[in-house]
Amino acid sequence: MIRVILVDDEPYARAELAELIAPEADIEILGMAANAIEALPLIQSLKPDVVFLDIQMPKLSGMDLVAMLDPLPRIVFVTAFDDYAIQAFEENAFDYLLKPVEPARLAKTLGRLRQDLSPLPVTALAPTIRHIPGYLHNRVRLLPIEQVEYAFSDLGGVHVACQGEQFHTQLTLKSLEEKTPLLRCHRQYLVAPAAIFEIRLLDNQLAEIVTPSGARVPVSRRYLKALKDELGLE
Repeated sequence: MIRVILVDDEPYARAELAELIAPEADIEILGMAANAIEALPLIQSLKPDVVFLDIQMPKLSGMDLVAMLDPLPRIVFVTAFDDYAIQAFEENAFDYLLKPVEPARLAKTLGRLRQDLSPLPVTALAPTIRHIPGYLHNRVRLLPIEQVEYAFSDLGGVHVACQGEQFHTQLTLKSLEEKTPLLRCHRQYLVAPAAIFEIRLLDNQLAEIVTPSGARVPVSRRYLKALKDELGLE
């Protein structure tokens, strides 16, 4: 059974694609989302084999969403614009469909999906994350990566510090390390190079970073040398 999720900000386009896929006995539609912020937790929780993904959506594009996914399912971009289709192939998408989706063209895509069951590498698409969806109480804020000071994980999940507030995020530290400028300084912490106001050397080859907001970010022995080398420090 091929498990899929449909993501498109146009309700008619979502419904039309779902109607075309529904008769396929070996394909299960797990869910649908109207934008990238809705889609991210849906994809992370349901872990589909394939995401049919619109590229041009408000606030966060399909490319932005792909950058946030880890592990990465197969991505079939669905677009009304040929130039986006070309870009999708340049970014190593599994396939693309032009709107309005033609049944014969969709059948070819489904045939390829049935034959290809190998996983895609995490870095195959959209290598950088430009915004992080941050959750705080009943708010969701798109945090520009340039404004994030540091990120850390604890028993409550992964959190990012931005402009004096801490937001929960559904992204992993691994994704943030691989797809943003944040640098690893501790097993549970990443820090933005621009947010390193000073590094204080402590006993036992430990250190801590002080950020412009006054926060203190731990640096472990394991990562201290690599961090100093990355910053060009002796």
